[in-house]
Amino acid sequence: MFVNRYFKKVVSGFCYAVLLFFILNSYSVQSQNVNFLDKDATRWQMLKYDTGNMFKGILYSYSRPFHWQKKQWIQFGGVAATTSFLYVFDEQTNDYFVEQSDDVPEFIKDYGWYYGSPQNNYMLTAAVYLTGLGLKNEKLRRTGVLLISSASAAGLLQQMSKYAFGRARPRSGDNKNSFYPFTSNKDYHSFPSGHTILAFTNAYAIAKQFKNPWIKGGIYTLGLVPGVSRLWADAHWLTDVVVGVAISIATVEAIDRFLDSKYEQKYNDKRKKVSWDLRIGAGQFGVVMQF
Repeated sequence: MFVNRYFKKVVSGFCYAVLLFFILNSYSVQSQNVNFLDKDATRWQMLKYDTGNMFKGILYSYSRPFHWQKKQWIQFGGVAATTSFLYVFDEQTNDYFVEQSDDVPEFIKDYGWYYGSPQNNYMLTAAVYLTGLGLKNEKLRRTGVLLISSASAAGLLQQMSKYAFGRARPRSGDNKNSFYPFTSNKDYHSFPSGHTILAFTNAYAIAKQFKNPWIKGGIYTLGLVPGVSRLWADAHWLTDVVVGVAISIATVEAIDRFLDSKYEQKYNDKRKKVSWDLRIGAGQFGVVMQF
């Protein structure tokens, strides 16, 4: 109950953030030449600096579509095309995942539910940041800032979207084409998946700390479990989860690039080459990530 009330307050304040964005957009976009925080700064100075970067990072991520180039629009089109294709099979994939539910160990389901819940998400991200602050470790501080700002930006977008679209959950009894915008009925808050967004945002941000592809792959897998668990629970359609993953990646990438101008510790000094491939065929269905 507290979490729901909290998010309603946050959503109501979103409009103010949008207005503030138009005021600060030029500053946040052109702030690539600012000096880094002094290495001898106190923890209080670090906290103020990091908190400001969290807020500006959120605004920066929302500003990105206004600055997209051809490449970004092509990527957006690819996500839209993939989602449209998968939309055709939403009911079939829903039947498949629900049928598998009884064979999934309970501890995996519990992990999926608790790790993707907002209160647990913010306990984890706050713990990472506070540890970095306590140790005056810039890498941990930056990681905490990335985690908190990414989860907040993607989470706010998800909250707005689920009310705006009002898509029926599978368990509601309505089909995939049922939409009731701006309803308070939680059975019509399916699109996109909040558990997927929070969990995979964390996983994608944490995976940036590692270069080993096997470690990255393992972290991504752990981050995808909460989304899949919502499919087992008959709570979301496959496209809800796919769009949630796409939002997570786009948000983390945008904020990470913004933080490059704020911290000496960087995770993307080398140009990343990441590709996602959808594979569908006889006896197989999945999304393959290459990095």
